[in-house]
Amino acid sequence: MNYKDTLLMPKTDFEMRGNLPKKEPGYVSRWQETNMYEKVIKQNEDKDAFVFHDGPPYANGNMHMGHMLNKVIKDVICRYNNMEGRYTPYIPGWDTHGLPIENAIQKLGVNRKEMSTAAFREKCDEYAHEQVNKQMEQLIRMGTFADYEHPYLTLTPEFEANQIDVFAKMAMDGLIFKGLKPVYWSPSSESALAEAEIEYHDIKSPTIFVKFQVKDGKGVLDNDTYFVIWTTTPWTIPANLAICLNEAYNYALVETPKGKLVVLDELVDSLMEKFEITEYKVVNHFKGKELEMITCKHPLYDRESLVILGDHVTAEAGTGCVHTAPGFGADDFFVGQKYGLPAYCNVDEHGCMMADCGDWLEGQYVDDANKTVTMRLDELGVLLKLEFITHSYPHDWRTKKPIIFRATDQWFCSLDKIRDKLLNEIDKVNWLNEWGHIRIYNMIKERGDWCISRQRSWGVPIPIIYCEDGTPIMEESVFKHISDLFRKYGSNVWFERDEKDLLPEGYTNEHSPNGIFKKEKDIMDVWFDSGSSHTGCMKERGYPYPVDLYFEGSDQYRGWFNSSLIVGTAA
Repeated sequence: MNYKDTLLMPKTDFEMRGNLPKKEPGYVSRWQETNMYEKVIKQNEDKDAFVFHDGPPYANGNMHMGHMLNKVIKDVICRYNNMEGRYTPYIPGWDTHGLPIENAIQKLGVNRKEMSTAAFREKCDEYAHEQVNKQMEQLIRMGTFADYEHPYLTLTPEFEANQIDVFAKMAMDGLIFKGLKPVYWSPSSESALAEAEIEYHDIKSPTIFVKFQVKDGKGVLDNDTYFVIWTTTPWTIPANLAICLNEAYNYALVETPKGKLVVLDELVDSLMEKFEITEYKVVNHFKGKELEMITCKHPLYDRESLVILGDHVTAEAGTGCVHTAPGFGADDFFVGQKYGLPAYCNVDEHGCMMADCGDWLEGQYVDDANKTVTMRLDELGVLLKLEFITHSYPHDWRTKKPIIFRATDQWFCSLDKIRDKLLNEIDKVNWLNEWGHIRIYNMIKERGDWCISRQRSWGVPIPIIYCEDGTPIMEESVFKHISDLFRKYGSNVWFERDEKDLLPEGYTNEHSPNGIFKKEKDIMDVWFDSGSSHTGCMKERGYPYPVDLYFEGSDQYRGWFNSSLIVGTAA
């Protein structure tokens, strides 16, 4: 008997191989041709909605594995909810402004110096659309279901106009202001950066201990006494205006062969060992508050350095006497304000020392200035110690190069006025991971004002026009006029037209008696773009807000989650 003849095998037209490389593109094409996405969601359009808001990937280069993982999980979430009988629209979005696109087209041979800003922006617009189309094709080929016929792009006139409306609402509520503050500044990008654009890497830095001689001891200290400061940024010494102590700390006056030195009492022995001073004697003690308003001689220039008090001074590192340059640090700036010290900045947008620093230093990049300043201090006999440390330092997330803190005039979004509301809104959200709830709550609780201006070309202009005396025009009717122009012509109209053509017809202002106006050149932080996407996408299309789900990687707690929360709550 042939046992094979006893087997009842099914007969099928199935091929022996799946042959997916050839078949799968056919499936995807058929879905596109028959508009399968519309058919799938339309069957539930009269049922309860599940509204998911897509965080926009950046339109530059091919989609990578991280993008695809993100998009596939979102696709699964939306398909599942649709199969559960919910109306589940999925509108994909793209973030299309910003420095990477500027850099990309310049690498392709576009010389921004040989064309107008408006012409350069047109090149950026063309490139961004090319990138969106390329990434969209890759997502469609992956088999994801979304409304690819109607995506939201942050560069469309409608989106930009809605963003201006959001800015206007915040400005009229007193949340937008211009101020001189130290901000994260990227010399490599020549622009201010937001906290979300900073990443930390270890670097090796010089640390120096420097003597500042007392000029007027206010009857407490003699003129042969020195305050000893410590810093990891020698290039900021030329901008020193003060020495900050903690009013509650105990400070020692130490008699040494290198002069009478004032340092934190508890650090005397360790510092003397570091300075290689073997013979020394503590001759007096003072509370920090007893030394307030004493003046010292700046070791490099003919000016004074004021002894002030601040709570940010700790005993964890240094000498307890903090070198203070209000133009180059947040703590320095705020404590300097209390004492009427200016935010003196002597470094330009390229990170190079300016003429104020003297011929011996002018033009040097800050890293090179570290060595030059240290050598000059040593020659003057005020350098007590030079050593090197490896520590975590902020870098520009795009160029991967170190940033500096630098005082410049920038536009800010004030968080203090809405901080309690922001924290309350965080508590209302159903966080699917409690650690995420805690993380963003602490971020917002500690976050300073948001610097929203960027010194670049490719982005949504900050819609501010200045009067002759420098007063910014912040009027609802003017904002509305600018928004209407953007909606009709796109934001490039800002760079194509003169100020008088950007203002309402016949506009006058008492601060411009001669009818002269000047427009702001900075653009908005691209996080403001994506942070206002709920307005430019969801609300514009009639979907409810807040939506049911935001879903992104954990890096977006300091990025898109942060900006969406701030803009959404403020607007």
